[in-house]
Amino acid sequence: MSSIFNSGEETERAPVWVMRQAGRYLPEFRKVREQHEFFEICRSPDLATEVTLQPTRRYAGLLDAAIIFSDILVIPQAMGMEVLMNPGPFFPEPLNTPADVAKLRKHVDVDKELGYVFAAITQTRHALKGQVPLIGFSGAPWTLFAYMIEGGGSKTLQKAKTWLFQYPEESQALLMRIADVCVDYLFGQVKAGAQLLQIFDSWAGELSPHDFATFSLPSLQHIATSLRARLATANIQAVPMTLYPKGANMSLATCAAAGYDVLGIDWCVEPSHARAAIQATPIAIQGNLDPNVLYAGRDAIEREVKRMCREFKGQGANAPKAWIANLGHGITPGVDPEDLKWFFECVHKYSARDAVL
Repeated sequence: MSSIFNSGEETERAPVWVMRQAGRYLPEFRKVREQHEFFEICRSPDLATEVTLQPTRRYAGLLDAAIIFSDILVIPQAMGMEVLMNPGPFFPEPLNTPADVAKLRKHVDVDKELGYVFAAITQTRHALKGQVPLIGFSGAPWTLFAYMIEGGGSKTLQKAKTWLFQYPEESQALLMRIADVCVDYLFGQVKAGAQLLQIFDSWAGELSPHDFATFSLPSLQHIATSLRARLATANIQAVPMTLYPKGANMSLATCAAAGYDVLGIDWCVEPSHARAAIQATPIAIQGNLDPNVLYAGRDAIEREVKRMCREFKGQGANAPKAWIANLGHGITPGVDPEDLKWFFECVHKYSARDAVL
């Protein structure tokens, strides 16, 4: 694995990749998508490998990591729920009351239900030939819980949050049940060849600091602790783990206690504030350009990347030391791939150790 991702290591420039870098903004992905349904691509190791490799080919020499093409909602599928893409995620039969939890599989055999992801990871590792490390991932229990109850995306998460307040014990039990599946799933990914892992808590910011600490944090800690223990027992070397709690910017200190190596931040928090929140920990920070900057033209991209680099390389006690450059959220479908290339080139230029900012 490229040492450029080692937490705290000083490098000539910031390593860089972007969330959702294998996806709809690429014309080569859209060609694949014309012939295949979304989850068909996820379930085919050949197709998932091809799509994962597309950005590494297009941006050879600029990207520092590949991330396996899959979806966080394969875990609810493995637990026995039907999930469709139409065009966004849709659950025909969401969990309406705690009694519906009985419909889920009591035991999830991840090798049987999600073995296609493991096969894709192994195949992709071989295809990459060591050019860049391969990232595996999972949704966080709270984010998956919310999808399973809402039945899809939601602006308010009314149903999911009502569960937390009306059925707190049942909610915590389901969150830990999801967490156990996440541990099995992530363990399988490392065995298959994933060299880094990221946990996407995409709806973390919908919880108050109190509710995040009460409901999301325990399951996140369980994943970090249990996965490392499983790997140690199996005599498998642990891999760096990133926690991306989107929007939980008032809970960053809490997130720093979850046991991860890297903390992903969105564009609504300054890097120096993130470092102040996590204090003198060795945790690296990942982020955090607003994805919409990529629509604003090359002058704006260069200006904002330069500003981002200046903030991450700032002086003083709260200046982040270890930084992985990324967007503050996933790249969106309408971005011109050439503008993303310019983003990468600007990160290389302005994050360099000797860059003039």
